[in-house]
Amino acid sequence: MNERLMRIVMKKLAVLGSTGSIGVSTLDIVASHRDKFEIVALTGGNNLKLLKNQIEEFEPQLAAVISEDSARQLRAMLPGSKTEILHGVPGMIAAAAAKDATMVVAAIVGAAGLVPTVAAIRAGKDIALANKETLVTAGHLIIDMVKERGVRLLPVDSEHSAIFQSLQGHRNDDVQRIILTASGGPFFKYPMEKLQQVSVDDALNHPNWSMGRKITIDSATMMNKGLEVIEAKWLFDLPLDKISVVIHPQSIIHSLVEYVDGCVIAQLGVPDMKAPIAYALTYPERVPTGVQGLDL
Repeated sequence: MNERLMRIVMKKLAVLGSTGSIGVSTLDIVASHRDKFEIVALTGGNNLKLLKNQIEEFEPQLAAVISEDSARQLRAMLPGSKTEILHGVPGMIAAAAAKDATMVVAAIVGAAGLVPTVAAIRAGKDIALANKETLVTAGHLIIDMVKERGVRLLPVDSEHSAIFQSLQGHRNDDVQRIILTASGGPFFKYPMEKLQQVSVDDALNHPNWSMGRKITIDSATMMNKGLEVIEAKWLFDLPLDKISVVIHPQSIIHSLVEYVDGCVIAQLGVPDMKAPIAYALTYPERVPTGVQGLDL
């Protein structure tokens, strides 16, 4: 591929929350496909050492951290770097709306991800959405904004990616219901009396997925699945009575769509977030991710 064509097809990414589990997996995919992606902006939390390493590897135009003190420390850790270091909400917004970015990976944990994601949409960026709180807290506003700006909102959550994939080539009018799967978390089938004795470490020991602390705790309490139902309502424009949840402890079937003719289409794979991340980044294409194939 000649250099001019590479520039045309290369996707330029801003990764919000690059030091979290989704951000790290995203950058692993980028590192394996340098011909397809360029990193133009990163944002991180308190893990300055990891963010420093990411800046050195991917050389973004700018990076943002939470506080002014963290920004000062990061600049000292990167003498001679051409990356502009910003901080606070203005810094996060600048990263989300970075001029050269064509897609923003929204992976900041919690409601803090809402404002930067809105900034990215307003700037006309496609969104790979890993921050479910954005739709939970402001779904009616976000969906209207996405339509108004003509940008694509692509799900990164494994369950919503599975639904998105299972809907390809089909009409929403033909959907009877969507079925989100849930592993049940580490306390599946625990009697109530045993739940009185569990620890934080027990809750963080998810049987299938490697995730950040907040999502892992939310999974242990099943709160995460409630948030995913709300997210699915907005992503797929379906009423809540067309969204079901089923416990599937193996996390092999990531979610399903049941159609009006009785057919059910599902997406299967080993539990590894690189697969749904890569699909959001490259849709409608697919790329090798290094994810282990499913042994049937």
